[in-house]
Amino acid sequence: MAITTDLVIGIDCSTTATKAVVWDSRGNTVAEGRATFPLSSPQPDWGEQSAEDWWRSTKEALRQAAQSVDQRRIGAIGITHQRETFVCLNEDDHPLRPAMLWLDSRAREQVAEFGSEDVHRITGKPPNPTPALYKLLWLREHEPEILDRTARVVDVHAFLVHRMTGHWRTSWATADPMGLVDMASFDWSDEMLGLVGLGREHMVDLYAPGEVIGELKEDVAREVGLQAGLPIVSGVGDGQSAGLGANITAPGKAYLNLGTAVVSGTYSENYSWGNEYRVLGGPVPRTYTLETLLAAGTYTVSWFVEKFGGIKAEDFGLGLSTEQILETAAAQLKPGSNGLLAVPYWNNASTPYWDTAARGVMIGWTGTHGKAHAYRAILEGIAFEQRLMTDGAESGLEKPVEEILALGGGSRSELWCQIVADITQRPVSVCQELESTCLGAGMLAASASGMYGSIQEAAEAMSGEGARYEPDGKNSAFYDRLYNDVYKEIYPSLRHLFPKLTDAMRSGE
Repeated sequence: MAITTDLVIGIDCSTTATKAVVWDSRGNTVAEGRATFPLSSPQPDWGEQSAEDWWRSTKEALRQAAQSVDQRRIGAIGITHQRETFVCLNEDDHPLRPAMLWLDSRAREQVAEFGSEDVHRITGKPPNPTPALYKLLWLREHEPEILDRTARVVDVHAFLVHRMTGHWRTSWATADPMGLVDMASFDWSDEMLGLVGLGREHMVDLYAPGEVIGELKEDVAREVGLQAGLPIVSGVGDGQSAGLGANITAPGKAYLNLGTAVVSGTYSENYSWGNEYRVLGGPVPRTYTLETLLAAGTYTVSWFVEKFGGIKAEDFGLGLSTEQILETAAAQLKPGSNGLLAVPYWNNASTPYWDTAARGVMIGWTGTHGKAHAYRAILEGIAFEQRLMTDGAESGLEKPVEEILALGGGSRSELWCQIVADITQRPVSVCQELESTCLGAGMLAASASGMYGSIQEAAEAMSGEGARYEPDGKNSAFYDRLYNDVYKEIYPSLRHLFPKLTDAMRSGE
């Protein structure tokens, strides 16, 4: 009896763990595996990792996921991963130094020296320390012997694909966050490579997302319990993959990942560039994801709970978390938190200001405010910031954002989703699948394996929406005035003070 290949695997190799999820044709989880790995920060602003840990954790996650399913039913494997992270390899394909992570911000001086309008136009990335380009320039200055000995510079996706297939191949939509790809052509930029002192011979072959770029080697297949020859499908970075998992495959919708960082992305068929967003290769070949970023999202919420919450949830005997107790209290308050506003730049400002000196602000304190007010003000502040970013991103879109698809841990908060709907003046629908990032990798695999005729068909069939929150007219009108008359003015009014604050603190060290 013939076995139908009706399952696919999505791999998500993120910053501290690799997940492998077996998906069926409707986007349901059949099995999964997970393995963690460490990161180090040997100096302030540094973030490093062993590239070998990516592969070790991927094998373990695959082994766990594969052990409870009939391997003959699996049609393909798709990959997504932490973006911007890269490693330098020698001629024997061994790392010359620890990988440098997306969160590594040591290259601020290189951003100031080399960040330019031309770099922005070519790469779609406003000057900031996140893209690998600036970290490579840092290596050129501080560890030149490393780049002199480098045979290849590879992203996480390319490293894993090589270990799986033996081929040095990657997707342009996984490589472009490094800041070395010409976004108009989806090819390596000779100008950006030359800036670092590298050539095309140091890079791997680029493919469109959703293409079969190799087959699982026999030795790896035996080790993880899968069939040899299983197609390996090129993916996209984790942000774009989350968007695909939310079925953002046409203009007019945006995904909103309410995670540690708040990341939102939209679909565009045309290339544009501006400070209001950064441009990435979309999961549908030769389309674009216009992405906004707030570095401190649920981090700000958890920071407040940890540092100032002062609540022992177990004392209430309600089976609720501290966050749930604070949310219940915050939900009793009127919009606006009784005049308390938060500008959520706890981890500096990204889109649209790109200000590494920016700091968090709370304005409007009076003696009437308490913990619930501060908690609600943070939720509202993040929503205000998302309105600022979404409105800005629309400047590069063919069609306005008419609906938001929410995912991530914060999307499970009814209060927060309603606040986002009211403040952005757009309906918010919650994605049913929490693992939308990994699901996006599975969708690309499903399309490539023939389960569906296109990436769009796979996304439509395998995604789903849960609760929906419509903007409340009265609340939206109130928030609109608060946003236009007050919130939008806070950061511009204080911007000149942040560098002075930083300098003053340095002088006291």
